[in-house]
Amino acid sequence: MKKNVLKITAILGLTTVLLNSCGPKENTPLVYFPDMYFPVAYDPLMKAQDAYSDHENEIPAFVKNSFATGLGPVEGSVAQNSDGVFEEGLLPKNVDEYNAGYDASKKLNASPLNPANAAKDIERGKMLFDHTCAACHGTGGDGQGPIVQSGAFSGVPNYADREITVGSVHYVLTNGRNAMGSYAGQLNAGDRWRVAMYVMSAFKKGATAPAAATTATATPAAAATETTTETKK
Repeated sequence: MKKNVLKITAILGLTTVLLNSCGPKENTPLVYFPDMYFPVAYDPLMKAQDAYSDHENEIPAFVKNSFATGLGPVEGSVAQNSDGVFEEGLLPKNVDEYNAGYDASKKLNASPLNPANAAKDIERGKMLFDHTCAACHGTGGDGQGPIVQSGAFSGVPNYADREITVGSVHYVLTNGRNAMGSYAGQLNAGDRWRVAMYVMSAFKKGATAPAAATTATATPAAAATETTTETKK
């Protein structure tokens, strides 16, 4: 009997605590995480039209940013586009746009990356090429990668035989060409330029593209590349 009384008392006490913890929000004595307790939903990259809440928990970053909700990455975190290069919004929408962009890309003889970092960019481009492109193009850029040698795929060109620029290489990496699909999902914009720079440096000596002079602002689709698996027509 005594044990039952203790159990009932414990249950009633726990119930009281739980009910009090779920009480009305208007009379809360202390809130540890007010932005979670009084949530206000914002659409990303939209300006906050309403006050964050009626409570004194305004987000200082919003205030400093004219109440814009699209904030930069937290210091120390990994930036999504640290190179500041982005072309995906300019992708060609049809064959005519693609061809026009490809022709324009051949006039680009320099990447938009900082020329002071050209040596490191080309070094990274080599690593990315060996991991991503060499399976078809071969580590020597001769179109004789292990996939081609196995007989599973054919028609991969030798870079030495192609009329390419750093812009056209990047264009094909971004948009694909013939049997080669786009590599925009595997390589970000900056790294696609690095691969293109490596291709020009390693396989088209004398036509390298780290110089910053002619990074023109070509047509929408012209911010791009010629292959890492381009096939002959």
